[in-house]
Amino acid sequence: MILTTRNQAILPPRHQDTKNVRTFVPIPEDLDRLAQVVVDCAFKVHKALGPGLLESVYEVCLAHEITKSGFALERQVALPVVYDGVRLDAGLRLDILVESKLIVEVKAVEQMLRVFDAQLLSYLKLTGCRLGILINFNVPVIREGIKRIAL
Repeated sequence: MILTTRNQAILPPRHQDTKNVRTFVPIPEDLDRLAQVVVDCAFKVHKALGPGLLESVYEVCLAHEITKSGFALERQVALPVVYDGVRLDAGLRLDILVESKLIVEVKAVEQMLRVFDAQLLSYLKLTGCRLGILINFNVPVIREGIKRIAL
């Protein structure tokens, strides 16, 4: 029997034991501030260049702006996959890793696809990072091209 209270199912005790219970852990304030700096940098780059350029151009310019803001970053960071106990180079690359804790994925596409969200989410899981920002520069208003994904 399943009981419900205010849109929340209450499962029988034996079934609840099989569910993974995740507790909400807020994003640390310093990581939140870092993400805001990156978003501000994206606004500057988009204001200067507008839409229509290659992803690689936006990536280089965004990295430059973030560095000017005083933060360390790495570009095109290789991300191995551990499968069957073996570390494999699967060709995955993070566009920008800021301060070794914030992943920034840069796009310049006509339409954002759900696979981009899944990609960033997978990168977060593989790295253990808690927060990522997906930025599509090929939009008229940059605010519409920014998505934040957190674990």
